[in-house]
Amino acid sequence: MKLVLFTASDAPSRWAAKPGILTDSGVVDASSVSLDPAWVPLSAADAQRVMTDLIDRYDSLKPALEELARSGPALPLDAVRLLPPLPRPGKIANCLANYWEHAQREARPLNMFLKNADAVIGPGDTVELPDFTEPYAFMHEAELALVFKGPSKRVTQENWRDAVFGYTCFMDITARESGRRTWRNNSWMGKSFDTFAPLGPCIVTADEINDPNDLWVQFWNDGQLRHNYMTDDMEHPVPEIVAFVTTIMTMNSGDVVACGTNHEGLGFVQDGETLKIEIHGIGAFEVKVHDPLKREWERGVYMGEGSTNHEAVKRNKPEADVAHG
Repeated sequence: MKLVLFTASDAPSRWAAKPGILTDSGVVDASSVSLDPAWVPLSAADAQRVMTDLIDRYDSLKPALEELARSGPALPLDAVRLLPPLPRPGKIANCLANYWEHAQREARPLNMFLKNADAVIGPGDTVELPDFTEPYAFMHEAELALVFKGPSKRVTQENWRDAVFGYTCFMDITARESGRRTWRNNSWMGKSFDTFAPLGPCIVTADEINDPNDLWVQFWNDGQLRHNYMTDDMEHPVPEIVAFVTTIMTMNSGDVVACGTNHEGLGFVQDGETLKIEIHGIGAFEVKVHDPLKREWERGVYMGEGSTNHEAVKRNKPEADVAHG
């Protein structure tokens, strides 16, 4: 099932969120099943509570939701506004790197950073590059994200499914200080400017995805394909990620872990561009980019310092095996 948050065109505020089911015909309003009709969410935190409550009660609500999905009237997508399905997660943990990128090397230790929850935006929103000139550039990273049900603590790799409610698409927008280095020497700050965590368009429940390490991730900038990889290329697969993060911290319902990206598709983002992510089996959405300073960088897949793009590998290490294209 694909769960969304949405507002009607005449909603009293941006955050007057209703829970819905995304179907081939549009969005089916699920508020009659899962939302107190007397309560109108009026903030991002309120909207987060709508989805968190749905996650917590999903097992008992599932029969009614499935009936709604089959027989409920669907609103066409152009008649609603989709919100980020998790507008203010309690935690957004992100894997550092975590992809082999087709190189022959030992796996790097699994490591993570936290991203500012106020950075979340959703379908049709705008990434606002900061009016701030220390970072030399800004890049996109397309990632699979896990949505947790909790409280989950010390979950074993064998029981990882107990902690995962579902999956969503995630763009990790990143400020760089040089080459591929994250601004402020790889700290979380270069990841955490407001609007730097586009997320959506839905949460696909875990029962719909047989293997999260067998998903196809694509990303386009103004129609130019950049990221194009499979999640089976993770150095540390989803069961290991779940065990690792729940060893360190309690993951609550609606918390998110982004699984890292294949850096072969990195590229700059700049004013006026449209960014689109699709993870096949989950969904797709777009956001715009606005830069008040109108800065410009080279368009295309990043080929500079630290690049792992195949063409860059071929150029700098002609003997390397780049046959995987």
